[in-house]
Amino acid sequence: MLTSDSKENTREIVVPGDLLAISSKKAGPGTYSQGGKIFASQLGIKTVRPDSISVVPLAGRYLPVTGDLVVGKIVDVGASNWLVDINSPYPSPLHVNEVPWRVEFGETRKFMQVGDIVLLKIVAVDELKRISVSMQDHGLRKLTGGMVIEVSPSKVPRVIGKNGSMIQMLKNETACRIYVGQNGRIWIDGELDNIVRAVQAIKMIEDEAHNLGLTEKVKEFLEKSSNKGA
Repeated sequence: MLTSDSKENTREIVVPGDLLAISSKKAGPGTYSQGGKIFASQLGIKTVRPDSISVVPLAGRYLPVTGDLVVGKIVDVGASNWLVDINSPYPSPLHVNEVPWRVEFGETRKFMQVGDIVLLKIVAVDELKRISVSMQDHGLRKLTGGMVIEVSPSKVPRVIGKNGSMIQMLKNETACRIYVGQNGRIWIDGELDNIVRAVQAIKMIEDEAHNLGLTEKVKEFLEKSSNKGA
């Protein structure tokens, strides 16, 4: 499944041995390079980045990729950082220098506590799987209220849809605020009935991700459930 270098951030299902690119890019996790070509080494979702190509496995936990937006949960608080669970096998410390507030040493608990939900960006993943995350970008913040649900990370592209079409429809039809993390965590906030409709629609997308006509089916469900509640 050859893809040109110009198609950044594309995601498609690949199988071991698939040709991913003829490229000078770095062969990331789930891939291998041979003769200037990059091949898939596992079944998963192809992910193209400006400097690398990787394959995220269809099953299992989220494998962080630099540049991904993720929904995390604070699980520990230190004097100069917070430890964030991003649904990955690897720990993700968030340093005080990577948040939008001025935090003095030892004052971290004044800003975020264990259990808080945050919208973050993966800024680096090194060879030892040490992950650097940040809230220093537009829109990244602590998420208050609402609820978090989880889907398989491999189904995230389907929830978002082509050019964001699916997630935009979900927002429009439910009047909910929705943030989708590449790590499979989705934060939803709005009226309770609308949150329930959004959750049901997202679970439908996850269960039927590979079916044709899914967009129309989800739209029909949202319209009918809206009329039912009227």
